[in-house]
Amino acid sequence: MTDRPALSLNPGSRGSRVLGIGSAQPDKIVTNDDLSQLMETNDQWIRDRVGIIERRFAEKDESLTDFAVAAGTAALADAGVDPSEVDTVILPNCTMPTLIPNAAAQVAARIGIPSPGAFDLNAACAGFCYGLGVASDLIRAGSAKKVLVIGAEKLTDSVDPVDRANAIIFADGAGAAVVGAADEPGIGPVTWGSAGDLVDLIYMRDDKYIYQEGQSVFRWATTKIAPIAMQALDAAGLKPSDVDVLIPHQANLRIVEAIAKKLRANGAREDMVVADDIKYSGNTSSASIPLALDHMRKAGTAKPGDVVLAVGFGAGLSYAGQAFVCP
Repeated sequence: MTDRPALSLNPGSRGSRVLGIGSAQPDKIVTNDDLSQLMETNDQWIRDRVGIIERRFAEKDESLTDFAVAAGTAALADAGVDPSEVDTVILPNCTMPTLIPNAAAQVAARIGIPSPGAFDLNAACAGFCYGLGVASDLIRAGSAKKVLVIGAEKLTDSVDPVDRANAIIFADGAGAAVVGAADEPGIGPVTWGSAGDLVDLIYMRDDKYIYQEGQSVFRWATTKIAPIAMQALDAAGLKPSDVDVLIPHQANLRIVEAIAKKLRANGAREDMVVADDIKYSGNTSSASIPLALDHMRKAGTAKPGDVVLAVGFGAGLSYAGQAFVCP
């Protein structure tokens, strides 16, 4: 028997952390009153149902990649990282109009990142948490040194504009995070999973428009997601009382509030800050968590060093969550 050569591994890092964040949204603001001109609805009905006051819609000539470039560039500036230092780009999304080529390589080139590993990731509204988990593990394994994760969506291309159930909810935008090495863990293990037997609750129809069974999704999310968040805390060695900022996927304000209530019933503090970015950004799928974090940090409600608990959930059905330190 001949000796085979031994494989070697890149030296990894003991920990990883979020170095910077950034976001981008369209300029066009669409209010509930604006939507009431297009369909049978009104401001109070929308606020009561999903908690949205206004949202941002892209123009026809604006693309998912445009917002991804802007958000990624902002995150790099926030982190003080030059594009040449990035070796991997992960772009969670579910609305890229082409499967080939992917969005990540195009976005990397436009930002000026030279020859990175680049791939899209589709876990729908859980996509950012999936991407952050992959980025953290790449860093710790030694397969990457700095990773740019950008959740970006142009959902208005995938929504029937007169569908009252969905047109009031979905919106456009992007949020990004730069992930790098750390001497101590700054991103906890990702807790993720799926419920493929419930695939028919949210999906893209043959006409390329999103369909969702709203009441069933609401019941599933308000029942299943708080325990996932608790598992993410346990994996990171944290207690609910350690959480400073809770950022659930911004799907519906009633779902967000239900998750927060269950965490507080299990020991989370009353002064835990809970993201409510859906009020002014709508549901931006994989972009919603980093968008909310960027807005909260700019507003001072999320501060550097805060313990953030993020949990995403959506089509698949897919879910993921992790705790991390706010940059």
